[in-house]
This record gives sequence, structure tokens and C-alpha cells, in this order.
Amino acid sequence: MVEPAPSHGPRTVVSPAKTLFGVGVSEQVGDYAARHGETALLVASQEIYDIHGDRIVETLDAAGVETALYTDVRPDPTVENVRDAFAVWEAEGCDVVVTLGGGSSIDVGKSVGILANNAGDIRGFGVDKAGYGGVPNPTPPMIAVNTTAGTGSETTRTAVLSDESTSTKFIIVSENIVPTVAVEDPELTRSLPKSHTAFTGIDAFTHAIEAFTSVKSYSVTDGYARDAMERIVDALPRSWANGDDIEARTEMLIGQFQAGKAFGNSSVALVHGMARPLGAQLHIPHGLANGLILPYVVEFNHVAAQSKYAEVARMLGAADAGDSDRVAARRAGDAVKGLCEEISLTSYLDDFGEVPSREAYLDVVPEMTGDAFDSGSPDNNPRKPTREELEELFVTVYDDALAPDSPRRS
Repeated sequence: MVEPAPSHGPRTVVSPAKTLFGVGVSEQVGDYAARHGETALLVASQEIYDIHGDRIVETLDAAGVETALYTDVRPDPTVENVRDAFAVWEAEGCDVVVTLGGGSSIDVGKSVGILANNAGDIRGFGVDKAGYGGVPNPTPPMIAVNTTAGTGSETTRTAVLSDESTSTKFIIVSENIVPTVAVEDPELTRSLPKSHTAFTGIDAFTHAIEAFTSVKSYSVTDGYARDAMERIVDALPRSWANGDDIEARTEMLIGQFQAGKAFGNSSVALVHGMARPLGAQLHIPHGLANGLILPYVVEFNHVAAQSKYAEVARMLGAADAGDSDRVAARRAGDAVKGLCEEISLTSYLDDFGEVPSREAYLDVVPEMTGDAFDSGSPDNNPRKPTREELEELFVTVYDDALAPDSPRRS
């Protein structure tokens, strides 16, 4: 059984300095930007900018804030994205970052902020090179306008970027990159298609369950994680089925925010360690990669944290109070798989990702396994995998979820 970190030990809980919740709060972006600067770098993908950009630029204009645009953010943002966005920051003399979108835009915005106030190339700030807390100086003020539910990146000290030169992802972790203001307007999430409602929603659930079962969990983060999971289990299928259900969209925003605070102050674990290389190799969106892997890691882990996985099973309706923790925990993996089935998660593999032949996939399993261990996330897992066990998990993901004729896709 996992022994949780003592709740009475020293901890630092990070969070945005301010968080705005509710329909219409995005209209306040200009007022908050004006408190911190005169020229905002607005960071977004072109798709999100086309949907919501005019609304945000208008509120900035009304507050007397000039806007410089960077709208080339990719779904898995790259080192090149950051360098190009920072070039706009410098050329336009910006002094405040406004991000519009989900985790991709927020992570680019955080990374631009790192370069604005710290010397060096962005790759050098990864934890594999600089360690945890490897950003010496705080970023400039940053306002994160969230359009997904979600990554929780607007709450955290973490940024995830892709290094295309090596087909790997790396993370940056520092208290100095937490956004200044988080803007959670459920109206902005109504534009999410069903696919991305599924991806971002299962991403949030993964954040919560990994934070809950991490060896770094403690009472504060457990509270965030429990509340997040309870909300998401109910609201994710509803928001996926009816994107105009504003109550479900609101509950998902709150749930993903709590999940972000849970993992941002505890940690993620094996699922994320595996999802980063899987996503990088197969070009699968991060949330989809998490959802493909999560049931198998839950099944792998349940013996090491029975009481917590029993809670998960009960939240998902797979066990009740009369079942022992041991019995309930065994049902958690299938229960999580059932949640993924409710939102047709694997059906999106036809349009998102590049699934190779089994032979080609097996060729990169050793590399993905090494990358997973190198990320450090498996160190936080309640059950410590061997290299052989981790390779077997990657193979199981392919045979049960990725292959065109696999059980989860058939």
C-alpha cells in the first residue's frame, strides 16, 4: 500500500493570483491586462483566434491595451512555436501575455514569459536539463483565457513542449511560470467539438486520478482531486453529448480547474510518462493519448493503492460501500474504460493520430519506454514498473486500443 506524504510537512500550494469564473467573465480580460501592461502578446491557434479572437481584442482595445498577435500555436506546441512567438514579443515591445485557448496556447505563453525574463534557449529550461524549479526569474504578467476543459495548465507551474528535432516532449516546472490571472468562461467552451470535448475532458480526469494516487499526494491535493473526479464523471458525458449544456460545461471547467490544482501541487505519474512519447511518436493529441493508456495503468496500479482506486470505482458506479476496497479496486480499470467508451474516445483515432503497423510500433516501444522513464513521471507512480513491465503496457495499449481491429476500436 502507498504511504502518503505527511500532510503536516512543508508544502507550497501554487495557484493563479486571481481566477475569474462564470459566463461572460472573458469581457474583463482588457481590464486585467491594463493593470499589468500596455501592449499584450495574444497567443492562440488560428482556429481558436478565428472563433474567439475578435471578442478578446475588443476588450483589450476598450481598455486601451495594444495587441500583438501570434496565432500559429500547434496542438502539441513546439520549440519553434515558442521562438517565433517570442520574436513577436520582442519586435512589438510587449509587456503582458494573454493566451487564448487550452494547454497548447497557455504553455507557449508561459514559455515566452520564460524567455522574456531569463537568458537562454527554451529547451535548456526542461527538467531534464535544468531540474525542477529551473526558471530563475518570474515571467511577466500573464492572463490565461481558457477555452477547453481541460488541461488545467492555467493553474499550474508546468509547461509541456515538443522538440521535433528528437521527436520527444519535455516539461518545464517552476513556481515562476504560474499565470497571474485565469479566466474561466464556460461560454467559450461551447465551441469545442465533440472530439476535443472528449480529449480535454479525459485529460482532466487523468490529471485528477494521477494526482490522487501519486506518491506525492497529500490531504490538500486529495480534496481537489476527489471533487474534480466527482464533477467530471457526471459532467463529461453530458457536455460531450450536448455541447450547449452550459451547466455541464460550467461543471467541467470547475472540475478541470480543480484537477489542475491537484496535479499541479501533487504530480502526475505513469500515464503521463507514457502519453508524452506515445503522442510524440504517433502524433496523437495529449488527452487522447492519456485516455488510451489510463485504464491499463489503473489496472496495473490498483494493488499498490487499493483504498484510493476503490474510491475511483465507487465514483464510477462500479462498486458500492459494501464491497471491500480490494474487490472495488479491481473494478476501477474496467470502470475507467467504460467512461472512455461513453464518450467514444477510440473512435477519434481514425481522424487524429497516425497508428503504425504493429511491427513498426514494436520497433519504437523501447525508445518510448526509455523516454517515459526519462520524464521522471513514473517515479511518482504508486507501483514502480520495471522496463519489461512498461514495455508490456505499451504493447497492451496497441493490441487493445490502437490497432484497427482491437477490442476498444471494434
